[in-house]
Amino acid sequence: MRYANVLALIPVLILGAASTLSQAAVDINVAVNLAPPPIPVYDQPPLPAAGYLWTPGYWAWDGMDYYWVPGTWVQPPSSGMLWTPGYWGWRGGSYLWNAGYWGPEVGFYGGIDYGYGYGGSGYQGGYWHGGAFFYNRSVANFGRVNIVNVYSAPARHWGSSHVSFNGGEGGVRAQPTAHDRMAMGEHHAGLTSQQANHREQAQGMRELHASQNGGRPQILTTARAADFAHPGPGLHNHQTPRSNGGGPQPGRGAAMHAAPPRPEDAAGQRFQPHEQVQRQPQVQHQPQVRGPQVSHEQQARPEARPQASHEKERRDSGEQHDR
Repeated sequence: MRYANVLALIPVLILGAASTLSQAAVDINVAVNLAPPPIPVYDQPPLPAAGYLWTPGYWAWDGMDYYWVPGTWVQPPSSGMLWTPGYWGWRGGSYLWNAGYWGPEVGFYGGIDYGYGYGGSGYQGGYWHGGAFFYNRSVANFGRVNIVNVYSAPARHWGSSHVSFNGGEGGVRAQPTAHDRMAMGEHHAGLTSQQANHREQAQGMRELHASQNGGRPQILTTARAADFAHPGPGLHNHQTPRSNGGGPQPGRGAAMHAAPPRPEDAAGQRFQPHEQVQRQPQVQHQPQVRGPQVSHEQQARPEARPQASHEKERRDSGEQHDR
């Protein structure tokens, strides 16, 4: 299969105003008339250190061919920033690349199931709270790293689809939610310098090009961005869902966080940490056990003795007197 047959390469928009993006963050959209290959299934490499966030792998375009940009752990540009992956979308007879970005919310990424918390809408792999990132241990592979800020919540899995584009024939049928549209209008930042370097190195590796690997690259992940000397696991060979972490389990020593986030709702709202509220213990009120009902009049009178008892006492007293 050849991936070099295209009608045109059309530079279009730059996501976001140039004044809000650094030079390294500028990412130009492109339009191609050839669908990108399916997304391969892979195991996530271990987290290199606390503070790194997972960014899934994707197919990029170099003007003649698709090439695989491996999934990798990266450092966000600042605290509180989350990654919205890029995606290919069919529109106007071409596949348009919608570049990924950093922002306070995870926006729309075409409904593509990238795995490991990116199940098609939102992100279930973790959340920011108080300047620290809390990891979902059911998604992230901690390896040997001891992570303190940890919680456990099931990650939604949208199915086994490996389709890498939205719309068109065979594409994912997903539309932005109201929350996604709100996230699109927030302040964004493009690729960090490490991410840009990571993509550039991937472009220069022939074995990552679809025309060479038939859509099955051998280097699917790296431990850190642009660290191709330490590639992650190869092709995924078992059926564990990607969105549930797949492969290796979290390392030992990972402590559970006392305040797990609220599960994501159907509208794709982001995770929110529960506030720790100290509640007073609830006292269970026992039902009052009452005796026979007594009227107020009976309560005011002295206890009445039976009439028969008084008559017997008078008779006994008279008999003693006669004697």
